Amino acid sequence: MVALIIVVVVVVLLGFGLWAAYNGLVKRRNRTQEAWSEIDVELKRRHDLIPNLVSTVQGYAAHERGTFEAVTKARADAVSAGATGDPDQIVPAENALSGALRSLFAVAENYPQLRAVESFVQLQETLTATEDKIEYARRYYNTSARDYNTALQTFPRNLIAGPFNFKAVAFFETDEIDRAVPEVTFPGTSPLANTAPPGPPPAMGDQGPPPATGVEGPPPAG
Repeated sequence: MVALIIVVVVVVLLGFGLWAAYNGLVKRRNRTQEAWSEIDVELKRRHDLIPNLVSTVQGYAAHERGTFEAVTKARADAVSAGATGDPDQIVPAENALSGALRSLFAVAENYPQLRAVESFVQLQETLTATEDKIEYARRYYNTSARDYNTALQTFPRNLIAGPFNFKAVAFFETDEIDRAVPEVTFPGTSPLANTAPPGPPPAMGDQGPPPATGVEGPPPAG
């Protein structure tokens, strides 16, 4: 009788452990999927901004046809990759799009009159804000993916991961150079980075005595 009770207790504890492990995996998977959806929303917002941006710059640099075609193609590839939901396809496509955008902003730098175009300034600011949101969402997703993948490999969760079709997810990693929208500076304007204004020249009394050019010893004895 005692042995039967022990067996029942063990079975109950094991069942409770597996139930808790399963629920834990579900929560982590849902959190990871939610984090990915935030990235997806911001990437789509980025894609929607690009046609207007290209059109605005094209109005002042129509002869830069190759650059506009490269951006348009990169955007189309990024949209196609985004439809798959696979980070392994999305990341390279988004990196290529970032590179094309850098070329577009490089073209814009050659046309100072664009700084007076309100639509271009607004598009640039919106795109910069979108890139910041993508970066924040990317960090949150990668943290969630790390916790989820780690849970899949630990006992006793690894016992139920396979039978219940829990699969590891890929990280969303981008190249460091592609994480920021290039700043566009025009002749006569200063970069957005804060620079300290030059201070007044030091007062003469603060400079100290002039450095000695040699060491003078005592006069020779007569």
